Amino acid sequence: MIGFAPFLARADGVAPAAEFVPSQDFKDDFAKVVGGATPVRGRITVDLPETADNGNFVPITIAVDSPMSDADHVTAIHLLSTANPHAHVATFHLSPINAIARVQSRMRLAKTQDVVVLAALSGGDMLISTTRVKVTIGGCGI
Repeated sequence: MIGFAPFLARADGVAPAAEFVPSQDFKDDFAKVVGGATPVRGRITVDLPETADNGNFVPITIAVDSPMSDADHVTAIHLLSTANPHAHVATFHLSPINAIARVQSRMRLAKTQDVVVLAALSGGDMLISTTRVKVTIGGCGI
């Protein structure tokens, strides 16, 4: 099983600050979703505000570059948060009938943290994207 740490590292190689250490709930959920796959960065576009003025309502749009054909499509998009009381925010199940791999929703964020999107592909591969969101007022009651 692959660890989550390489996917949360900053681009400049600096380790995340103590306040950005993922919760145990995130670690468990990440391992459950990823299983034995090695997530690869790319092909996921996440539209998420850098700063959320209200953690109770954070809009998110996720798109995955995929042909959405019978032979090659996104089967699921998983949304995880590294510091919410419950890390698994949502799972969206898709099939070729969707025609495009795109979902829109909103989420609650307890505090400033990383939001992790994982896309499971029909061939068994897994894609990943990580976005840091600064929350300026309360979200999930923490």
